[in-house]
Amino acid sequence: MTVTRKATVAAVAVFLAAPLTALAAEDAVLAELKRLSERIEALERHNRELEKALAHERISEKDPELVTRVKVVESQLDAIRAPSAKLNEVLEGVKVGGSITAVAQRAGGKATASGVDESRTNYRGDINVTMPVGKMGDSEGIFFTHFRLGQGNGVGLRSTYTSTPNTLAFQKAEGADDSFAILAQAWYQLKMPLNYGARKETAREHLYVTVGKIDPFVFFDQNTAADDESSKFINNAFVHNPLLDSGGDTGADAYGFMPGAIVKYANSEHKGGEWALSLGAFSSDTGANFSGANRSSFIIGQAEINTRFNYLSGTWRLYAWSNNRAQNYDGLQRRNAGWGASVNQKALDDLTLFGRYGRNTSGVVRFDRALTLGAELEGTRWSRSADSIGLAFGSLRTSGSFRANSPTVDANGDGISDFGYQAGGHERLTELYYRYKLNANVELTPNFQWIRNPGGDGTAPTLRVLGLRAKLGF
Repeated sequence: MTVTRKATVAAVAVFLAAPLTALAAEDAVLAELKRLSERIEALERHNRELEKALAHERISEKDPELVTRVKVVESQLDAIRAPSAKLNEVLEGVKVGGSITAVAQRAGGKATASGVDESRTNYRGDINVTMPVGKMGDSEGIFFTHFRLGQGNGVGLRSTYTSTPNTLAFQKAEGADDSFAILAQAWYQLKMPLNYGARKETAREHLYVTVGKIDPFVFFDQNTAADDESSKFINNAFVHNPLLDSGGDTGADAYGFMPGAIVKYANSEHKGGEWALSLGAFSSDTGANFSGANRSSFIIGQAEINTRFNYLSGTWRLYAWSNNRAQNYDGLQRRNAGWGASVNQKALDDLTLFGRYGRNTSGVVRFDRALTLGAELEGTRWSRSADSIGLAFGSLRTSGSFRANSPTVDANGDGISDFGYQAGGHERLTELYYRYKLNANVELTPNFQWIRNPGGDGTAPTLRVLGLRAKLGF
């Protein structure tokens, strides 16, 4: 056989074998596809069984092992989540805040009641809890509690009108070794929208009713630049109207709190021109500490309005008060009455001005007129926007009766004049502070105070008090 013939025979053989090979490969592919189809059908059937088993929460002995394990894990997770969910539901809307503030002050011997140099430190802690409590239709209620503790009375100055150069000083009557907290405030407030059939979210008039143990200065005589001794002015004459607080016309308990009720109407129809009317009735004197008759003896009413001068915000307040159980400097209880005003107004974006005026119209009081003025400048200009400088001046006028009776009045009946000097003129006060914001929660505030003609005693030296306040807030 020639080479050509052999090649021809081989080519014919390959040509005849190719279809047979192709047929064999096709049978293998079909077999594999059939096997995969059967596997997919089995998996889908198994998946349907799992879904059917998982559709029921209860564990059954007929469930596949995987389903049983999944149900066990889910039940364990539900058991873990349940307390957390209930806790979140209970805590929804609850707000907690507080601070602890320490003050160190020093006064020279000419300024102290003891006649020797005094350096004193004290601290005070405050914890506030606000929680939503109860709804009545569109009306919403909140319950507010305030706990306070502290130790240290601060430096003991000679007699002044201001009551104290350290309003933060707080110590229980039991003594310095007793630092247990007191329930300072506990009141319930109901907010009622006066929407006259419209949606409560669109209401621009509201009525607030507050009942409980209250700090009256939370609701009356407020001032954004001078009403927080933990971060602004610390002398009592600048924290509140001195006729009401230092002068004692509120008749609050030893810690400044009293039971009472407040009704407030607030109108926010005009942005920037919101206004409100408030009326409060409180139990004073022995009623304030629940040791005597709990009748409404201290009454105060206030009108307030928000203002805009050159687009800068402010608030003006005017109020009047009467206390049928006020304690006067001669030791007798009488009706004291008066009126006052509190104003805070931004003059610049970083400068807030404030002023207070008070005048007694009846009562036997040590001072019958009080004027305090001041300003707070934020630290924006020196790249310390969270810092601020505060400066305040005060003038407190002695009353005519006190000028006449101060040399001889003996309220305690011990045969010795309670004051022992001839009162006259005005007590004048100045306070300067710089609040340095160390971080978001800590601030340090050096403070300096001058008090001239203290207590209306023209023979007394000028009092000087140097202090440092440190506050941790949360």
